[in-house]
Order: sequence, then structure tokens, then C-alpha cells
Amino acid sequence: MLLPLLSVAVFVGVWQLVAAAGIWNETFVPPPITVWRAAVDLSTTHDGVRGYQGYLLWEHLYMTLRRVLAGVVVGVVLGVALGVAMGTVGWLRSILEPWLTFLRTLPPLAYFFLLVIWLGIDEAPKVTLLALAALPAAAIATTTAVAAAPIGLVEAARALGATRTQVIRDVVFPAALPETFTGVRLAVGMAYSSVVAAELFNGLPGIGGVVKDASNYNNTPVVLVGIAAIGISGLVIDGLLRAVERRAVPWRGKI
Repeated sequence: MLLPLLSVAVFVGVWQLVAAAGIWNETFVPPPITVWRAAVDLSTTHDGVRGYQGYLLWEHLYMTLRRVLAGVVVGVVLGVALGVAMGTVGWLRSILEPWLTFLRTLPPLAYFFLLVIWLGIDEAPKVTLLALAALPAAAIATTTAVAAAPIGLVEAARALGATRTQVIRDVVFPAALPETFTGVRLAVGMAYSSVVAAELFNGLPGIGGVVKDASNYNNTPVVLVGIAAIGISGLVIDGLLRAVERRAVPWRGKI
């Protein structure tokens, strides 16, 4: 933990020096203490004001994480199912892979407004956007992993009389699971990168909504607090996924 903490301390020190030098206006580069005070204000009730727009920081973060969780679950489940199907059925991969690549290369804002037209401004377009952001990464990673399953193990299972379903269930899918977990982590990252876009409309409470609303008033400290909340929570979730992967896939690198 020493090196990461040291890097954070160096970053904050350089940030303080740049802010104190006055190279840029404080509106653009507020000092760390100003951002810290904004974080405290967002987390407490002060002068009769509760957090930001009536919600505390943890409440904004909770709403964002709930949306991300719903979108990631839908996107990953569909993506893994598509990946297994595409990895085992060649013609299906030929049909679907260009569409997944097309969707993966689209920036979220390119289709978010269309989702708003179709689904309104409540939770549906937000969760749908996050699911669409997560789906291609999970699908492509699973497809590649399934297609690259060790042919020796597959042939051995067939020689022992395993059916196609048994080969997929007992050989191909376990062999693909490590890379599938990598795809899940990428899917979570893609969903997180789309949070601000997902919460452009009616995004309060929500961290993305806080960032969008604060930016309208050049409230840089609050914007930085929102960015930090998204980034830190993303690091925590990625660490949890790594821990689950180590437990669920102990055979990574051994086949």
C-alpha cells in the first residue's frame, strides 16, 4: 500500500503547488483544501442546506451505483450468453460480431438522446444506456475465450463420449471463464465511463447528475468531488471483482 499512498501524496503536493502558483484562476484549478471542503459540504447538512440539491454524497453515489449495477447485470448476462453462442456457432459470430463492434465504437451520447425519445427521462434510458455500454465488452471477450478453448481438452472430452452440451458446459465454459471475468471488468469500466452521459437528464440524485449540474455553474470543486467519487468507487468495485475472480477461477493460467 505504500507506493500507491505515496503517489497520491505526490499528486496532491504537486496539485497544491500548481494552485498556489496562481498560473490558472482558482475557478479552473481550485486548491485541494477547497475541494476537501466541498466534499465535506456534500456529505453533511450545513447552514440549513443538506448536501447537494437536497441529497448527501453517499445518497448520490448509491443511486449511481444502483443504476450501474442494474445496467451491468443486464449487459453482462446478455453479453456472456451471446459470447458463448458466437464462440460455438461460427455463422452466428459472422452475423453478430460486426453489430457488436459497431455498438462498441459508438460514444454513449450518440444514442442516449434516441433512448430518451423512446423511453422517456426516468430510469429506463439510463439503465439501458449502461447495459448497452457493458454488453459488447462482455460478449467479445467471451466469444474470443470460447473460440480459443484448448482443442486437446475438447477432443479428449469428445473421445470419452461427452455430448456437445457437456463439452460446452464442462470444458469450454470453464476454460473461457478467466477471460470472461476480464470482459466483465471491462464491461464495468465501460458502464462507469458512461455514467455522466446516462445521468444527463433527470440525473439527480446521482454522481453523474451532480457533475453535470455543478459544471453548469462552473462549480469546479463539486465537479472534482464527483469525479473522485466515481473513480474511487470504481477502484473498489474492480478490486472486489479481482477478489471474486481469484476465488471463482483458481485455474487461471494453468490450462
